[in-house]
Amino acid sequence: MPAQVPPRVSMSAFRSGLLVLTSPLAALTPRLAPILTSAARLVEQTLYVHLQPGLSLGGPAQPRSSHVQATVEVIDLIDGLYAGADAYGHLDIRVLLTNIRTKNPTPLPSLGSVQNLAHPPEVVLTDFQTLDGGQYNPVKQQLERYATSCYSCCPQLVSVLLYPDYDPGDSSTGPSEVPSSSALWSASPMPSSPKHPLQGYNHVAVGGTFDRLHNAHKLLLTVACLLAQKRLLVGVADKDLLENKVLRELLQPYTDRVKHLSEFLVDMKPSLVFDIVPLLDPYGPAGTDPSLECLVVSEETYRGGLAVNRRRLENGLGELALYQILLLKNPDRRENEEDKVSSSSIRQRLLGTLLHSPNKRPDLPSNVYVVGLTGASGSGKSSVALLLQDLGAKVIDSDQLGHRAYAPDGPAYQTVIEAFGTDILHEDGTINRKILSSRVFGNKKQLKNLTDIMWPVIAKMCQEEIDKAAAEGKTVCVIDAALLLEAGWSNIVHEVWTVIVPETEAIKRIMERDGLTEAAAQGRLRSQMTNQQRVDRSHVVLSTLWEPHITRRQVEKAWTLLQNRIKSQ
Repeated sequence: MPAQVPPRVSMSAFRSGLLVLTSPLAALTPRLAPILTSAARLVEQTLYVHLQPGLSLGGPAQPRSSHVQATVEVIDLIDGLYAGADAYGHLDIRVLLTNIRTKNPTPLPSLGSVQNLAHPPEVVLTDFQTLDGGQYNPVKQQLERYATSCYSCCPQLVSVLLYPDYDPGDSSTGPSEVPSSSALWSASPMPSSPKHPLQGYNHVAVGGTFDRLHNAHKLLLTVACLLAQKRLLVGVADKDLLENKVLRELLQPYTDRVKHLSEFLVDMKPSLVFDIVPLLDPYGPAGTDPSLECLVVSEETYRGGLAVNRRRLENGLGELALYQILLLKNPDRRENEEDKVSSSSIRQRLLGTLLHSPNKRPDLPSNVYVVGLTGASGSGKSSVALLLQDLGAKVIDSDQLGHRAYAPDGPAYQTVIEAFGTDILHEDGTINRKILSSRVFGNKKQLKNLTDIMWPVIAKMCQEEIDKAAAEGKTVCVIDAALLLEAGWSNIVHEVWTVIVPETEAIKRIMERDGLTEAAAQGRLRSQMTNQQRVDRSHVVLSTLWEPHITRRQVEKAWTLLQNRIKSQ
């Protein structure tokens, strides 16, 4: 029998919620999946999780929050929460740690104050079980009182008892799915039992890129916060450490990553001092800060932790206790993605999607949608243009228009001769583009003279081609132009699409295609707009770095999404 949910709760209308888990830890583990499924039906964005095993909501006295010992068992449950959360991509799950404490000789602070949250919960949920599964008002009132005594909630807080919407006896989520090994490992002495309290440290460090904060990041940060008693030093990779990242052009700016990180950390454990600094080398301040006692790493950065300790010994400092967190498996791994939950996989999934909405353009034709396709030399832009043509787009090749413009009967011919002289002509009267190129190469003034002539002419020719395509019944035109942004042609298109590959791959392709030396190929790329500059001004980004069928899949996705946008206008 489903839970008797109030009418408002029947829809996923709540942006933020608080999930209060009251069952014993051992009983919670096999129930996490159905509990999260039930919660995900009600909460659209942020779901805070508060662990209070043994809390009773059925008595007359108002329930109070109490300290929960930080143990390996608790960390394994938190691991299960974040691992299970990946099935609900819309949910930003945050496990709150205010009432979870490590073993510490100093007296524990009281829990009387109300904690402010970045997204005050609109609904409070619980796994607490009433005798017959009914939505008892007294129990719900106790739940609301408990939630508001701990956290800042919305004034019109709604409460929901999830039981029996989930089945605590469901064997499909039983012990067989519980990890056989703990999520936490350390070379330092660990408790002999998963129920024994963990040792805390006054000053703890953790590092990472923290791009598009995901559940593996959250697990790493949660354990670091849990172990820290006073200060958490967070190194955020920047500059040179980002050079080899997959699709680094799609990385969030450092300031954005720090902003999201700060909000998450303060929500989790506001009692800590958070010292967030740019990480510019593999060691960072962890190699030199004498106050640090502990470093939290992942499986793949454990060797880096060992290197940090070697550096500390070289600097005359004591080694840090290393705590290693197991990687979270990617439950929805797609071709060419990593097995683990990772930011690079998230960035790959952004390819072909709309990164930001284009501005309304009433000045452009309403009967045909114009996409400007650009990319550096060697990016694979032309192959993407062919794929779009196969899908039904009218592709306008700006290079071909340039050739037509230079022709003796072309619209730019006479003006170019007047500007650069008749000695740029072949004997047959056609423009010798090699001689013309040599005139403008390295001469900014002469190059500007040429582009001031050519770019407006080609833009006008593009517009003529768009009008022809519209008359033929085409609904999408693609202007294929390497210099789309430099020429200012973004003002004649609805959207800008950019094709990128890493510079090393582009250089390799240019050398193979054009027979250039590495230095010449590199010089050609360095004279053009960078990938990052293009991406920053683009609505859609594609990459031809991988196999052709993966590129085709990206383009097909981008085309489908484009058709949906056009229909919704």
